[in-house]
Amino acid sequence: MKNNKWLLFLVALALMACAAGALARLKTHPRLGQPGVKAAPILGSLQMKIDLPERVLDCDSTNVPEPDVVLGYLPPDTSYTERHYQAPDGFDMSGTLILMGADRTSIHNADYCLAGQGLNTDEKKIVTLSIGGARPYQMPVAEWKVSRTVQLADGQNVKISGVYVFWFVADGVQTPDHFQMMKRMALHSLRTGEMQRWAYVSYFSLCEPGREDATSARMEKLIAASVPEFQQPPGGR
Repeated sequence: MKNNKWLLFLVALALMACAAGALARLKTHPRLGQPGVKAAPILGSLQMKIDLPERVLDCDSTNVPEPDVVLGYLPPDTSYTERHYQAPDGFDMSGTLILMGADRTSIHNADYCLAGQGLNTDEKKIVTLSIGGARPYQMPVAEWKVSRTVQLADGQNVKISGVYVFWFVADGVQTPDHFQMMKRMALHSLRTGEMQRWAYVSYFSLCEPGREDATSARMEKLIAASVPEFQQPPGGR
């Protein structure tokens, strides 16, 4: 039994070493796959033009310029877009799309991103959205309830809650799990010599404590309606 465990351990190490080697070679001599989102080349740039829809259901939106912290942190071949959506009744939600180039460090683990913004993750779950369009499909996404405590000018501590929804998509494949995304990227590169071009799609909305479920339901409808506008359906174009 011990010998079997050691054998499995050594096999796992060998696979990890092969995957790391393949990714290193691809980073030096990348052959990139097609994005899983609608994207257009930008002449003279390593980046691509990507967009989220301007209007979704009853929500209008404004474009959010790329923050300086993002410009300085992400690899130069990363494509980025962000929009802020607002409904007539005051409900608002932000959406962000990050598309990697040859450098896979463009795509981050959500745990680290949220912690860096001072947010605590209170609950994690996977929900399935029904996506319409020419080829309807079911899409699993990660839906996290988050919160943070802020101190007001008078010294009072107030809890703020929110809902964070995200997933990863490449050409013909999607997953709500960062580890699965990394695993698929490594296996795909080993099989084909091509680096998948993954995108990290996320939406966030603040809410009062106790309003998380209602906020989630509102977000799910808006996200499901927006996806066909910018994302390729499963199985490719």
